[in-house]
Amino acid sequence: MFFRRAREDRAFREAQRAGFAQLQATQSWPDFSQQTAPAPAEEEAVAPDFVPPDLRVPSRQEVAGVMMRWLQPLVIGGGVRTCPECGMYRDWIISCMRDDSVWLRCRAGHETKEPGLDAAWFNRHSGPVDRFHPTLEECLRHLGH
Repeated sequence: MFFRRAREDRAFREAQRAGFAQLQATQSWPDFSQQTAPAPAEEEAVAPDFVPPDLRVPSRQEVAGVMMRWLQPLVIGGGVRTCPECGMYRDWIISCMRDDSVWLRCRAGHETKEPGLDAAWFNRHSGPVDRFHPTLEECLRHLGH
């Protein structure tokens, strides 16, 4: 049984080689070494960027910061983070500023810098940016604060 399988495989490979040799003999292949790329037309302008400037999204460094809403309790370093002024422990607005600092804002409007969080944590937990706002008040209104 083993020798029959080897014989069939050898016959198949020989048939492939014969077919490839016949294809090489009958096929005329173009000579690519003599062809050159056509010169661009003079009236042809440089293609503009795909997205027009008025539709481009600003980068993270072009905006003052990025905010997200965090409804559940915020656990940092094994403990639940509470507001130092009012004691609230859920429904935060978490802001990542241009300098990669992370700030927490409670429902009462108290803001504190959070040294236990960084921009990498914010990027892992935030979703895509859905809207840009010209002022902080408009952004807070959009997030429900």
